[in-house]
Amino acid sequence: MGSGETTPRIEVRDLRKRFDGAWAVGGVSFEVRAGEIFGLLGPNGAGKTTTLRVLATLLRPTAGDALVNGYSVVREPQKVRAQLGVLPERAGLYDRLTAAENVRYFARLHGLPSGAIEERLRKLFDALEIDYGDKRAGRLSKGMRQKVALAAALIHEPPVLILDEPTSGLDVLAARQVRRFIARCKGPGRAIVFSTHLMHEAEALCDRIAVMHQGRILAVGTMEELRAASGARGLEEIFVRLVEEAQQEVGL
Repeated sequence: MGSGETTPRIEVRDLRKRFDGAWAVGGVSFEVRAGEIFGLLGPNGAGKTTTLRVLATLLRPTAGDALVNGYSVVREPQKVRAQLGVLPERAGLYDRLTAAENVRYFARLHGLPSGAIEERLRKLFDALEIDYGDKRAGRLSKGMRQKVALAAALIHEPPVLILDEPTSGLDVLAARQVRRFIARCKGPGRAIVFSTHLMHEAEALCDRIAVMHQGRILAVGTMEELRAASGARGLEEIFVRLVEEAQQEVGL
C-alpha cells in the first residue's frame, strides 16, 4: 500500500474545503482506527457530508489531505476508491434495475467474478432481510432502498466503509435493523466512519465520536473521554457545552 500499512484506517490531516468563498470544512483532523466505528456527529450543515465526500474522492479538498489505507485522496484517488464502500445519504440506485441487479452491477464495477457475486449477494440479502430482490428499485420503500444500497456498498468486502446518515428518514424498525447490521460489520479488518445528527445513534453505536460544528471538530474521544473533558453526562449536553465554548472563543 502507499505507506506500507496493512491495517485499514483513515488519517485526515488539516482538511479544508471552500465553496464560493465560504469554508464548509475549516481545518479538520482525525484518525479512524481499524476495528472501530468512528462517529462524525453534528447538525445539518456542520460539514460532515463534505468531509465524507472528500474521503470518497467525490470532492477535491481546497487544502490538506486524507490518507485511506495509506493512499492520498489528492494524489491517488483511484487507489483510494478501491479501498472503499460508500453509502451516501441518498441511496444511489438505478430505479429501473431490480434490487439484485443493482448490487450485481456494483459488484461488476469492482471486478468481482460471477460466482463470488451470487454467493455474497445471497448472504447480504439474508443478513439485511431484503425480500424484494426481483423488484425494481424505484418501487421499493425508502428503508428497503437503503438496505439495498448498503448491500451494494459491501458486496466487494471493502476494508473501509463510509456511511453518511444511513438511517436518515427510516422508520424505527428499519433504522434499528440497519444499526444492528452496521454493528455486525465492525471487525479487526475494517474501519467504519458513521455520520449522523442523532445523538442516541452515535452514543449507542460508535466507539469514538468527533463532535463537528460549523466545519470544525470541537472534540474527539470515547463517551468516557468526552464526559471527562466536558463535565457533562449525556451526549446532547456534551454537544451543547462544546458549542457554547466554541462560540465564546470567537466572541459570539
